[in-house]
Amino acid sequence: MRTITAALFFSVLALPALAQTYPVQGRWGQSTNSEKGAINCVGKRVIDFIGNQRTDSNGVPSYRNRSVTAEGPSSYRIVDEFTTGQISAGHTSYILRKVDPDHIELVMEGGALKLQRCKG
Repeated sequence: MRTITAALFFSVLALPALAQTYPVQGRWGQSTNSEKGAINCVGKRVIDFIGNQRTDSNGVPSYRNRSVTAEGPSSYRIVDEFTTGQISAGHTSYILRKVDPDHIELVMEGGALKLQRCKG
């Protein structure tokens, strides 16, 4: 019985951690526009949040969410994992802040990135 219990315990430890979904979904384009509503994102840097994955049209093509921690009613600390040709299982963290239903801000190491919901 102890052997079975130990085997079950260690098999659970071997399972990959389940990623969380992002607090926003959909396509968001870089914009300093403060007007309400979605924008045309053609020609803009676009970040797409899809479940627990994020793509970025500028830089690393794909990220996988590791954790989301609420830091307030509209602010979240995000930790993502990424892999490139030179980096395997790299990590990055940033703050995602919901400004309103059409605007978010990502506060990253290089500064703040303002985004607005994309049309379609």
